[in-house]
Amino acid sequence: MAKQLNYATIYEIFTRFRAAEAEPKGELHHVNAYTLVVAVALSAQATDAGVNKATKALFEVADTPQKMLVLGEDGLIEHIKTIGLFRTKAKNVIKMSQILVEQFGGEVPSSRAALQSLPGVGRKTANVVLNMWWQMPAQAVDTHIFRVGNRAGIAPGRDVDVVERAIEDHVPAQFQQHAHHWLILHGRYTCVARKPKCGACLIRDLCLFEEKNL
Repeated sequence: MAKQLNYATIYEIFTRFRAAEAEPKGELHHVNAYTLVVAVALSAQATDAGVNKATKALFEVADTPQKMLVLGEDGLIEHIKTIGLFRTKAKNVIKMSQILVEQFGGEVPSSRAALQSLPGVGRKTANVVLNMWWQMPAQAVDTHIFRVGNRAGIAPGRDVDVVERAIEDHVPAQFQQHAHHWLILHGRYTCVARKPKCGACLIRDLCLFEEKNL
């Protein structure tokens, strides 16, 4: 497992991330908490760009659980059939919408346990919603964060849960709110899986990755 960077180095890394982009944003389009949950659930094993393309027209007709139930599973499939696993995802979104109406008064709950009780919503999805909608410093660890955390030594761990805890434990409090967005964007555009762009990386002098592609 990768070594863990010390506090001062991690502080400097996130200071640089913040200087480069003070208010990083998630790239999934949404208009309210419900459409955010749906978009994140649809994004599993799919690109944000692909999800945004599919949901543009969908959210114009179904931006609440009630409207989604009126649209129905077949209607939803017509909108999202370009996304991987669309049949399973459509079933989950309809079930989720039904539960939101019946158990939560049509509102998206703001606790992790309640969110994770919804079909198609795992811990990562719950954390994205808690962070992006309720500004809770929750860390949604995806493949990009897992890679950056381990490569750089910011938050090493053998699985996503360990990396999530490492971010919470080691990243200074003032950076927690945006930590997962900075790490996702860094992994998506600079610290890519193959041939990382180390020459253009703003933290390359601090990163522990030994096989830098300079």
